[in-house]
Amino acid sequence: MFAFILRRLAQAVIVMVSVAFIAFMLFQYVGDPVVFLLGQDATPDQVRELRTELGLDRPFFVQFGHFLVNAVQGEFGLSLRQGAKVSRLIAERFPATLELSMVAAVLALVVGIPMGVYAALRRGTFMSQVFMTVSLLGVSLPTFLIGILLILLFAVTLGWFPSFGRGEVTQLGWWSTGLLTPKGWHHITLPAITLAIFQLTLIMRLVRAEMLEVLRTDYIKFARARGLTNRAVHFGHALKNTLVPVMTITGLQLGGLIAFAIITETVFQWPGMGLLFIQAVTFADIPVMAAYLCLIALIFVVINLVVDLLYFAVDPRLRVEKAGGH
Repeated sequence: MFAFILRRLAQAVIVMVSVAFIAFMLFQYVGDPVVFLLGQDATPDQVRELRTELGLDRPFFVQFGHFLVNAVQGEFGLSLRQGAKVSRLIAERFPATLELSMVAAVLALVVGIPMGVYAALRRGTFMSQVFMTVSLLGVSLPTFLIGILLILLFAVTLGWFPSFGRGEVTQLGWWSTGLLTPKGWHHITLPAITLAIFQLTLIMRLVRAEMLEVLRTDYIKFARARGLTNRAVHFGHALKNTLVPVMTITGLQLGGLIAFAIITETVFQWPGMGLLFIQAVTFADIPVMAAYLCLIALIFVVINLVVDLLYFAVDPRLRVEKAGGH
């Protein structure tokens, strides 16, 4: 187990250093921060002085080492567009993105797993066919179109939900949340549904496929031969083994929800990191782009590590294989 964790940690460090190198290359080849900070009318002496101050006159690998040290400390310099520290901008926007992603993830799990189980146990029925049709639409339609349709129906036509913004938030120290206020829930409903639909349909189809596969295995036939009830077979044996691969996919999809909330945040003007990143791309704000890239990579690496460890702990076959390999 210890060797497994060390190997995963070593892989995580390699991934993060690689991502940091890609983020650092943005500073080298996408615009010139000196021009952004001083403008086109700066004198050569001003340009030279600022380049020296920023350390841009140092050798390439010295600059990269300095970038790595600062990145480990969460420092990525100043935003070229807003003139504020990037770490502060990320800290202000991160709670909104994490909140939206977590609500969407819970919604996808709470709705997707029961729909997948029903579609597997009642395959061929009318409702099962409806679920499969809805899942096909959810996988096929782009996120921005789903968001626009929800705004058109529930915000413009019916007027039930607001079409933009985060609503009223509560400050808990440096953390802000809208989940403690009715207006916060009112504002997060449509963005969360929009972000959850693709993940929901993916989980539903995965649970259905895995459950159908598990129901054909020998130990399920043996459980039926022992006289166990359908409820005990379906939920005590089949569902438990179905959720092992689902757990892996769900963990990775959580990272995807955070990373790819960009479109949803843009459609609903949700004040999260995705909207900040889009604004940074528009204005070529390289420090913000680099920080966002590194943070998303860190989230994926941490989630992947946690899922690997959970998978290792839940599935005894992996422990047997590791023991046999040693």
